[in-house]
Amino acid sequence: MDAHLTPAKKPKIDGKTKSPPTYRHEKIDKEGSTTITFTLKEKVGILASALNVLHSHNVNLHHIESRPARNNPDSFEFFVACDNTTGGLKQAIEDLRKFTENLTVLARNPDQSEGNDEIPWFPRRIKDLDRFANQILSYGSELDSDHPGFTDPVYRERRKEFADIAFHHKHGQEIPRIEYTPAERKTWATVFKSLVDLYPTHACRQFNHVFPLLIDNCGFREDNIPQLQDISDFLKDCTGFQLRPVAGLLSSRDFLAGLAFRVFHSTQYIRHGSKPMYTPEPDVCHELLGHVPLFADPAFAQFSQEIGLASLGSPDDYVKKLATLYWFTVEFGICRQEGELKAYGAGLLSSFGELEYCLSDKPEIRPFEPEKTCDQDYPITNFQPIYYVADSFEDAKIKLKHFAATIPRPFSVRYNPYTQSVEVINSKEQVINLTKDIKGKKTNVFLITQ
Repeated sequence: MDAHLTPAKKPKIDGKTKSPPTYRHEKIDKEGSTTITFTLKEKVGILASALNVLHSHNVNLHHIESRPARNNPDSFEFFVACDNTTGGLKQAIEDLRKFTENLTVLARNPDQSEGNDEIPWFPRRIKDLDRFANQILSYGSELDSDHPGFTDPVYRERRKEFADIAFHHKHGQEIPRIEYTPAERKTWATVFKSLVDLYPTHACRQFNHVFPLLIDNCGFREDNIPQLQDISDFLKDCTGFQLRPVAGLLSSRDFLAGLAFRVFHSTQYIRHGSKPMYTPEPDVCHELLGHVPLFADPAFAQFSQEIGLASLGSPDDYVKKLATLYWFTVEFGICRQEGELKAYGAGLLSSFGELEYCLSDKPEIRPFEPEKTCDQDYPITNFQPIYYVADSFEDAKIKLKHFAATIPRPFSVRYNPYTQSVEVINSKEQVINLTKDIKGKKTNVFLITQ
């Protein structure tokens, strides 16, 4: 069987478009402080239309700012502070959703604070990942009886070496370089050769753009297994993503939390040489050939991070749903480009057999709809009978953010790339910080009092 992921695999998780605008409804702040952010396409009178909606529901505005949208020069992002103690703010928001994009409501729940037990602990700073990086479900050398390397003492000892390296790694340290053996390089070469000829016709456009860059910059070759540190440096230059070695399988919650900080927990060991086209868990072939290339693409990197941010502090049942969404996108996702289906999931791009199978007429193809996809069961030992298709990474991201807005959390989170930290938005102080950030990037400021 070709390389395939287990539930713990791809998210090292246990268990292995235009779309509706993003919307988060939170408990109304009794002190009357509510802020709204939304995007409008540039058009004469469009801002006046939005303001008229608020005015028609007797919502009092205190402040409004705008700036060009980051990803669309034809749109503007607006930040509005308003009074929710009078008027029909809830209905006004519903009306605004009809013609705005990415509408987000940030409100304060006065009964909660950042130190309140109602907000569970989750990493706030990138170095906090050290706290759970070794809370693995199984150590790298602990193999099941049906594992190809179970009866091979040399292989098991080698796996322990890799696991020990990851176990002692801390954020900020260089990732130790591995001197791979001739046998390990031979296994890599077998997998590498089987896939590179399929990529031009089966992989998505973004993957095929990045892969040659990895050959030029990171030593991706048939006769060489690239080093995690070289790849991590390359990814940081491209999108801010970085790799971190992991000693074994993490829980879904812990693995997804890493993505919130643009950190991908990667194995360094390789599958057993007796079955080079199969692996029952993530290995370096899967990580580097399947995952790494697309983490260098800005849109895909943002989509991956959105899954991680949505998981922070979420109830267990929603973490499970997010893990399933990860499975059907980052692991086994398909997208439509120029009218053709192309693979972007790592489980497909690292498996010769499933990469051919997924684009054949054998599996069922469905549109990516997070509300439905999140509850879909899936096999972990066979090819997937169902794949979900996204129109684009941007479309998938918008749909995911809309789904994340339905997660019952008494707060929102925002990633600060300058400090590599996550800010919890559940108080006036946090809203003020957000205002200051937008002020620093604004191009137009409107002060409105009523």
